[in-house]
Amino acid sequence: MGSIEEKIKSLGLDLPPAKPPVGNYIGCKIVGSLLYASGRVSDLKGEVGTDITEEEAKKAARDTVLLILAIIKEDIKDLDLLKGVAKAQGFIKCSKDFIHLPRILDGASDLLISLFGENGRHARTATGVAQLPFNAAIQLDIIFEL
Repeated sequence: MGSIEEKIKSLGLDLPPAKPPVGNYIGCKIVGSLLYASGRVSDLKGEVGTDITEEEAKKAARDTVLLILAIIKEDIKDLDLLKGVAKAQGFIKCSKDFIHLPRILDGASDLLISLFGENGRHARTATGVAQLPFNAAIQLDIIFEL
């Protein structure tokens, strides 16, 4: 087990089993010194601000990072090949009145910074949407540095 996986364990978290793609795409792709992780939806379903609280959504954003890391581990075998995070993009299924989108994605960003330290700090986009695949509350895609 590498140091990234050890950090995950030390936070009381686990990598879930990797889920296969649900369409005609791959889990991640390396281009030069960057690894592009395909978008992954949260296991949490519903709409933030209506039937999901901000705290539940923030935890779902964190857990979605773990789903992405599980796919990367399956594809490249060693999470310690990841040196940092360049960008995270998040979509949040939310009510039209919900405006605290950045706070939701802090769940993902906080975990990435815990795992990668200063190299985990990243550019980020938080977007509210009316619908996500499978009624998911959160969808993330992340660009990692190798």
